Amino acid sequence: MKIFSGTSNQLLAGRIAGHLGTKLSGLEVFEFPDGEKRVRILDRVVDEDTVVVQSTSTPVDENYMQLFFIIDALKRGGAKSVTAVVPYFGYQRQDHIFREGEDVSVKMVAGILSRMELKEVVSVDFHSVKIREAFSIPAVELSALPLFAKTIKEKGLDEGAFLVSPDMGGIRRIKILSELLGDMPYVVIEKNRDLTTGAVSADKFSGQIGKKAIIVDDMISSGGTIAVAADLLKKNGVQELYVFATHAVFSSEAPKVLQASGVNSVYVSDSVFVPIEKMFPKLEILSLSQVIADRLKS
Repeated sequence: MKIFSGTSNQLLAGRIAGHLGTKLSGLEVFEFPDGEKRVRILDRVVDEDTVVVQSTSTPVDENYMQLFFIIDALKRGGAKSVTAVVPYFGYQRQDHIFREGEDVSVKMVAGILSRMELKEVVSVDFHSVKIREAFSIPAVELSALPLFAKTIKEKGLDEGAFLVSPDMGGIRRIKILSELLGDMPYVVIEKNRDLTTGAVSADKFSGQIGKKAIIVDDMISSGGTIAVAADLLKKNGVQELYVFATHAVFSSEAPKVLQASGVNSVYVSDSVFVPIEKMFPKLEILSLSQVIADRLKS
């Protein structure tokens, strides 16, 4: 098996290769003066099983095009099979029509990948169950939840704690983590988002709360949902607050919002590469490399 990496998350790709007892294979991405990219595979791939690792986070379109080009280059090079590992799957929040006249972006992207005759697409914690249905090829959804459960136990955060889903869409996720943590109690916050401005508000939650809360979400973009949830919980007597989220999408202001919020720590996976300028004191990054490597071994 040969592992190739796009430019979006080479750190994670290298860790995956390490767990598989190999190194990243040679790949060249050249940019022309007008911004167009050219991809060149530097290793022989004839009759080889190949894997390309590329998160499609910011810049989303550029990273998707690069992924398409790498897949095409591998297939033209005679690869026996190509598996696309896309830890963070861009456009997944656009999984249905919210307002009249909109497209369904994730179906278009999944359709393109499906037509490229991949062995399978491997991703982590899709935003909804609809995402897998958008593919006509095998789409494997891994989860960061077992890694989160392990970390929560190792750090003793489970003692006297309850779980929090910051919106109704996270109920399935919170129930799974609750089971992994011995049926830890949980509450769900009723969040409202203005589809025009993106503004988030929340004023109530279901269930009983205690003094230590663990907020769990699939991704953090602006940080607004976490900040609003933290404020609501603090106003209702919560003293310790921890956040676990799979995808650190992190818009430009997110690090400041999260650092200024009432949470003690923010744990994210490395599905999205977090550059040094987006690091902040409350942030801790957990690696999915072993989880992904185990899947590729099977």
